[in-house]
Amino acid sequence: MTLIGRTRARGMETLTLDSPHNRNALSAALVGELASCLADCAKEDAVRAIVLTHTGNTFSAGADLKDPPDPAALVGLLRQIVELGKPVVARVTGHVRAGGLGLLAACDIAAASTESTFAFTEVRIGLAPAVISLTLLPRTDPRALARHYLTGERFDAAEAARIGLVTTAGDDVDAVLEPILDGLRRAAPEALAETKRLLTAKVLETFDRDAADLTALSARLFASPHAREGMTAFLERRDPSWLV
Repeated sequence: MTLIGRTRARGMETLTLDSPHNRNALSAALVGELASCLADCAKEDAVRAIVLTHTGNTFSAGADLKDPPDPAALVGLLRQIVELGKPVVARVTGHVRAGGLGLLAACDIAAASTESTFAFTEVRIGLAPAVISLTLLPRTDPRALARHYLTGERFDAAEAARIGLVTTAGDDVDAVLEPILDGLRRAAPEALAETKRLLTAKVLETFDRDAADLTALSARLFASPHAREGMTAFLERRDPSWLV
């Protein structure tokens, strides 16, 4: 079963997360297939930039609790997006949760519709936004991120734009993206690659410094009693035992 749709038009390769049965959750299979598609795009001279979007009303629900990816594989995917020599543009018209926000932050540009909502839900199931912090901490307002990391509150597209989680938001995401994609089409490929290298240098420093520690933290928390209780409560649609 193919989990990533692919189309191309005027130099833009659109990769579509297409796993409706789990709201495009980051399963081991989806992470692997997306990484493979990105690697293919990197080799294609005809691809000027990549648009990452989704089917259904959810960009990504975060890690698939029934088939989670290896933390190292998720780190590899995030780094691949950051290092790719072509711009990656996220097109979001639905909800983004937990690990999906790390994927969003890895992209160079992100546009969301005003119908989109966002939440770091990890703390509510006994986890922490560990691996995804590699892309989020260097690019997002730290005070706002503290609130959203610690509370798991849901917030809207305007707040996501204010804190730097997305680049821009509007009622019609395609209208918002039109001048952005036009600009990328007008840019020289080599210039895009070198400019992206300038922009991502600090993010890659974070990977080099923190990836191993955050991968270990993620694995430890997934194996913890709190995480087992939190994930069980989530799947059973009940409150976890620690609710006060």
